Amino acid sequence: MSNVMDTLRERGFIKQTVYEDDLYKLLDTEKVPFYIGFDPTADSLHVGHFMQLLAMRRMQEAGHKPIILIGGGTAMIGDPSGRTDMRQMMTKETIDHHIECFKKQMSRFVSFEGENAAIIVNNADWLLGLNYIDFLRDIGVHFSVNEMLRAKCFETRLERGLSFLEFNYMLMQGYDFLVLFKKYGCRLELGGDDQWSNILAGANLIRVKEKEPAYAMTFTLLTTSDGKKMGKTQKGAVWLDRDKTSPYDFYQYWRNTADEDVEKCLKLLTYLPIGEIEEMTKHKDERMNAAKEVLAYEVTKLVHGEKDADDAMSKARAAFSGGEGELPSKDVHVETETIIPVMVAAGLCASNGEARRLIAQGGVFINDEKVVDINAPVSSGDVIHKGKKVHVKVNLS
Repeated sequence: MSNVMDTLRERGFIKQTVYEDDLYKLLDTEKVPFYIGFDPTADSLHVGHFMQLLAMRRMQEAGHKPIILIGGGTAMIGDPSGRTDMRQMMTKETIDHHIECFKKQMSRFVSFEGENAAIIVNNADWLLGLNYIDFLRDIGVHFSVNEMLRAKCFETRLERGLSFLEFNYMLMQGYDFLVLFKKYGCRLELGGDDQWSNILAGANLIRVKEKEPAYAMTFTLLTTSDGKKMGKTQKGAVWLDRDKTSPYDFYQYWRNTADEDVEKCLKLLTYLPIGEIEEMTKHKDERMNAAKEVLAYEVTKLVHGEKDADDAMSKARAAFSGGEGELPSKDVHVETETIIPVMVAAGLCASNGEARRLIAQGGVFINDEKVVDINAPVSSGDVIHKGKKVHVKVNLS
């Protein structure tokens, strides 16, 4: 299987394309410069970005050249796609810091060396110096407001009010594609399916303005079987930065994947052969737990490395299966060494009230003893169990 589109389709990546037959032939016969955009809205990439990074990696492995576009300019406006409210505006200094964090994380997934080495560009380099009148005359003339208002990316924002600031986002993303086409010969933009309207606008702009072929491809969003975006927990997003989401918590997130989502995640997020994945997920019973462990291990290894994946798996087995290994530990400083303040300080609960409710429901254990007293003492080295899935050894100081 030599064409990367075959690989991406077999593993479930591809959602929509435009001029698909022509794109297939192009990817079969040429080494194609392509780009994916990332708006630096935080100081770390998260699970939602991870799939895009793996798609980029597969494209590069097939010989195509990745262009990583960091939206230093567009981030100063904010993408309205899928939003019910306006994104918080950031300062240039904050955006620059986020960009540096992104570059460091991306180096784990794509190569910046060799014949088809990835490059990183920042659209602030061409957007911030634009003359607005010239931009409207040169670019705006090719966009139909009627068509833009029908775009899905504006749908939820129209219900609550779409600012003119955000309305410009599609023009700017389309202009990005045009700039990359002119500077690097980029003919293909990739992204999540919620970006379809924006990506298609850029491809159409090149075709209309430059009379040259350009292509769009979107990937299925990483969602659960009931349509919710993956990568969210009660604590917030699942980050690729180990200081924001520890390798153990990252591992546990994937270990707790719903049975019906395991096969899809294995195909999208690992390099395991399709046949092996289908074999390990064909039994819809307790044997799915082994597949979940494989998923958690393989994804953690890709993001954090083999050593952290081994460590996380060992700790998880110790917590859940009685296997050998050390439990995850937490250094805790409290004035009163009793269960409620310790749980809050260890991050097991957000408040004293939440801890009391869990104890009342019978969901808290110290070592092997169920906690029935809200003033139960805790000693350094005790293991606190919160429900069936969270187990932490506390070191009191």
